[in-house]
Amino acid sequence: MGEAEGVDARSPSRARIEERFRRDWGVELPESIFRFRAFLDALGPRERRALRDAELSTMGVFDLFDDPDGQPVAGVDVRVHGRYYRDPPEFLTFLHGGSDGLHYGLWFDDGRTCAGVGSYYTNDGGGIDRSAGTPLEAVRLVVERVWRDLDDRGPDEVLDGNERRTDLALLRGALTAFETADRPETGVAYIGAYASRQPPVDPDRITTLDEGGALVTGETALGRPPHHGADEYRFAQYMYASFDDTEALAESVAQALSRCVAGDPAEALVLGRDLYWASHGDPAREAYAADLLAAAYHALDRPNLAAIAAAHHRHRDLPQVEILAPRERG
Repeated sequence: MGEAEGVDARSPSRARIEERFRRDWGVELPESIFRFRAFLDALGPRERRALRDAELSTMGVFDLFDDPDGQPVAGVDVRVHGRYYRDPPEFLTFLHGGSDGLHYGLWFDDGRTCAGVGSYYTNDGGGIDRSAGTPLEAVRLVVERVWRDLDDRGPDEVLDGNERRTDLALLRGALTAFETADRPETGVAYIGAYASRQPPVDPDRITTLDEGGALVTGETALGRPPHHGADEYRFAQYMYASFDDTEALAESVAQALSRCVAGDPAEALVLGRDLYWASHGDPAREAYAADLLAAAYHALDRPNLAAIAAAHHRHRDLPQVEILAPRERG
């Protein structure tokens, strides 16, 4: 395709990184995250400035790309590094996006292989956007949104805008050397072509409150439609109201666990994900989510997701998401 390659698969550094993620998270890192690293390594000063101006910075599991042997502070499980309160177990944060807690994570539906990138605002409304297939697709969309905003600037901001536009064009050029070179559109045209379309209904996934969808087949208590097949606002209204009825909620959880034991984990997974997203610091909802997800993930042969969920349940009250111990300097 004429695009630049990622980090050499034979690199000792890459092998250490891959081994760390297999050992502690149980996942196979996608080639796309190594292309993202190679892209970052290739940036010059002006491209890096454009990336900062776009409020993009690496974080979370990407910290281990610089220090594959990094360890958490005493008593904390490394699997919660970079994990925000509402991050589903399938979501491994690698990039921060600026205001309102926007952050991006590699998405592991089956607990082993990456199925794309998710993002959401942890301090704002809205659910998880899973439209980006790779980290660089996610960054390209941010670049074009910034470009659109520069186009909208008034005459008093033209000079500063022109300098930023030059930096941003350099950043775009660096990115398209690795991915999305086949997308010539910029700004509003790019957004209209690749980000404004209604995503298609996904019959292999079931609707969830976090809008990320769950990879599972089976029967659900509400007869939930496939992913992107529901009126998300009405669905959210109904689910939040149902969570306020403590007796009904306890019965729903018991039924979901019973279905899971009987061989159908669908309800346990989707209800567990819903409660995980909507716990809001409520210990009862947190405990229900932990029980449901443990049962569902084990039934679906996704033990590493069960382990991530359990680790996060133990540490959901941490005051910050960065938990790696400072590196010792010799």
